[in-house]
Amino acid sequence: MVRFEQIGVRPEPGDNVAIASRRLEAGTELELDGTTITLPHTVLEGHRFVVTPIPTGAALTSWNTPFARASRDLEPGDYVCTPTSLAAVTARGVEGLPTEPSATNEPLDPYELDENALHFGQQVAGVEQPGTFLGYPREQGPAGTRNHVVLMATSSRSSGFVTELARRFDGAAAGDGVVPVAHTEGGEDEVPNNLHFLLATLAGFTLNPNVGAVLIVDTDGDVVSGRAIQDFMAEHDYPSITVPHAFFTRSAGFEHDLTTAGALVEPWLPIVDAQQREEVPLADLRIALQCGGSDAFSGISANPLAGQVSAELIRHGGTAVLAETDELIGAEPYVLNNVRDLATAKRFLSVIKSFKERVGWHGHTAEGNPSGGNVYRGLYNIVLKSIGAARKLPREVRLDHVIEYGEPLPGTGYVFMDSPGNDLESVAGQIGSGCNLIFFTTGNGSITNFPFVPTLKFVTTSARFERLHAEMDVDAGKYLTGTPMAELTAETFQLTVRVASGERTAGERAGHSQVSIWRNWKQVGPREGISIATDGRMSRRLTDLPAEDRDAPLDGQPLPGLTSDTRTAARLLGVDGRQVPEAVGLILPTSLCSGQIALRLAAQAEVEKWAGDAVTRMVALPHTEGCGSSGGASEETFARIMLGYLLHPNTRMALLLEHGCEKTHNDYFRSRLVEAGADPARFGWASIQADGGLEAVGGRVKDWFSSFDLKTPVEQRGNLGALTVGLEARGRLSNQTAEALGLVGREIVGSGGSVVLSSRGALLQHDGFRTAAFGSAAEVGPTIAHGQRFEAPGWHVMRMPGTDWMETATGFGASGVQQILAHVAGGTLSAQRFVPVVEFSNDPETVATYGDDLDAVATGDAADQARTGIDTIAAVASRQLVPKAVASGNVGFQITRGLLGTSM
Repeated sequence: MVRFEQIGVRPEPGDNVAIASRRLEAGTELELDGTTITLPHTVLEGHRFVVTPIPTGAALTSWNTPFARASRDLEPGDYVCTPTSLAAVTARGVEGLPTEPSATNEPLDPYELDENALHFGQQVAGVEQPGTFLGYPREQGPAGTRNHVVLMATSSRSSGFVTELARRFDGAAAGDGVVPVAHTEGGEDEVPNNLHFLLATLAGFTLNPNVGAVLIVDTDGDVVSGRAIQDFMAEHDYPSITVPHAFFTRSAGFEHDLTTAGALVEPWLPIVDAQQREEVPLADLRIALQCGGSDAFSGISANPLAGQVSAELIRHGGTAVLAETDELIGAEPYVLNNVRDLATAKRFLSVIKSFKERVGWHGHTAEGNPSGGNVYRGLYNIVLKSIGAARKLPREVRLDHVIEYGEPLPGTGYVFMDSPGNDLESVAGQIGSGCNLIFFTTGNGSITNFPFVPTLKFVTTSARFERLHAEMDVDAGKYLTGTPMAELTAETFQLTVRVASGERTAGERAGHSQVSIWRNWKQVGPREGISIATDGRMSRRLTDLPAEDRDAPLDGQPLPGLTSDTRTAARLLGVDGRQVPEAVGLILPTSLCSGQIALRLAAQAEVEKWAGDAVTRMVALPHTEGCGSSGGASEETFARIMLGYLLHPNTRMALLLEHGCEKTHNDYFRSRLVEAGADPARFGWASIQADGGLEAVGGRVKDWFSSFDLKTPVEQRGNLGALTVGLEARGRLSNQTAEALGLVGREIVGSGGSVVLSSRGALLQHDGFRTAAFGSAAEVGPTIAHGQRFEAPGWHVMRMPGTDWMETATGFGASGVQQILAHVAGGTLSAQRFVPVVEFSNDPETVATYGDDLDAVATGDAADQARTGIDTIAAVASRQLVPKAVASGNVGFQITRGLLGTSM
């Protein structure tokens, strides 16, 4: 027998369901309001159960807000589960569950503003003696909480460059350090639809108070360039950058440009390092309020605590910035409970409407926001998630301003910024707006950090805090066990002041961070048969959508093409009954939040040889997907790409590393592997959250790779017919070089191998190449979807939704490509982390300018150039040549969202 007070929490008096504060097994006897009831089913921690009778069709309420409707008459003790929540929990293998859901999700009807019901209140009263912290004063604007030298890429094309440049300044005396801002955006040839958001965010980064000096790096021909940022700042009346800064355009070889850029940065280091903290007003603090990996207790402990600390900061003249638009849909009445004026209320609702429309253009609704981890931890739907998220805004605090993504803060007080629910993308906008400290609330234990703004992590329960104590900062769960909220608020406020003054957070001690800016979207308006109106109409099944729009798999049969009888030898490796150019040990993060940890573990595994001599190298593939993005077509493409690398012929050992609260967790990929006919037992599985944090998960990963006694790969004589090669051309392409690439493909296919081309690439646009490869200049269409593995060897064309180089290379790799041969003109390319990229050129200007980055220079007629390409492929496949972009560290990995993916 247990008492309700020991195991249950009602968010507010009057609610007819309660939250289980620990797992309750079926058959548990519970004393509730003087009556003993027996639970008929298992109720997981954070999930809800009925506490007062609810008739069929009546509303189930939390915070006195309807979130679901009873599917039948419900009695006290009944487990509350909707179709989506029951499916999510069942997929995790939980026993003791009901066979049918007990409730259905509350429909998300559009909120209608009642102007007469609005309350135009006052902001919380200020304190008589505002406080101070030790910060870095700036010539203009608020003081910084940190003092970093920032190396910022304007687009994804320069991300590998700034990452490598920052690495070369590791340990340098430069204030709080030299950090890169590398991201995935702006790398396509066309103007992106997110251009305004991207420019606003990058401009805001340069002016953020935590930036002591900044180098802005672009690549010649970038749509999103340093010049574009300067023009944007002038057009929108941004102040000038007053810290040491420079704009740098890459114009020569990678190593040459690193040296040149490094010479620009070097003089700034002692300037930044000499700056001292001074006493500055707490009014200079701008707090970014975020939540990630939320659970049922987020709205009870962590979010209210973050809100109360923010209210205290506002009393001292500071600012708090709420975001994540789609995670407030359904909570509009709560947010507008106390608002500055009618215009602010209307602007908030217009932001909600705009967000819903943009998502709807891509065939999605806000109901798709909660991640698998959210649902598993008790947030059944967007209404529950939104009401809990809104608790970061205390009822007594007034909403003062509503701004666009990355827009400079218009004043102090409480601000809402438009953004997706994707944590990293939302944070980037807040930093672009000027925030200099982050409050990140989490139920599951999210570990993400930003490079130059410290993150304080609030975890919802004490049990989770103890499990992940090295990664968390604030145990908000103490409120659930009796600590008064006022006491927790005072403690956390003092911690906030100390961190603002230089005390390092758990994330800073861990030393990992990443940046993701609101990713581009492809649709710019409603389309018949695809879009969903904001009222939910026009909803269609995925299989009803046009095949190209949803990137549906194709038959995978090769095109009829030309071949040759020439054979080129290569020294390949005999691995598990097949010949391959290398044997890779792969650590594959299941979502964006475990990417940086996977990267660190792979580097450690490489140095310490965790897999012994069974693999030739260790690789991790950090990316931006798996959580915080729409499902449907883009999720199918994402899953296909991930499986492509797990089942790639070069992959000998592979472990999946989950964060723990994502949509695409380990169990998700176990199911996907089974569907693909693969045995999940072949792979390793680790979880940052479930295994107990970074140190524990690192040990688990090491133990798995070290547990095998595999034979060392043996070198064998073979030829290029054992390979799948991607052919690509970027920039100017002569007729002879186009023909040469066709001849390269003919030999590979004639030898029994395969060639993969991009449907959007320059080669298929060239009559000379098509004639050399297929015997005529007639156009050819795709044989495989993006990242799809083909059914038979030969000539293949992969469907590409865009022109981004790294997304193209990532799709190639997932399709089984083992090496990419790219002709470049006017510049060179970044390498891909998994697939070697071989770059050659016949263009004299390119050879003169970028010769140091080329793996080969092609001269002579088409046959001579083809021989150069073939010999270089053979040298790399035989491990006699390491492509220069790989050797220099200019590498990346990026997954497309296709035509229908969007941030949520």
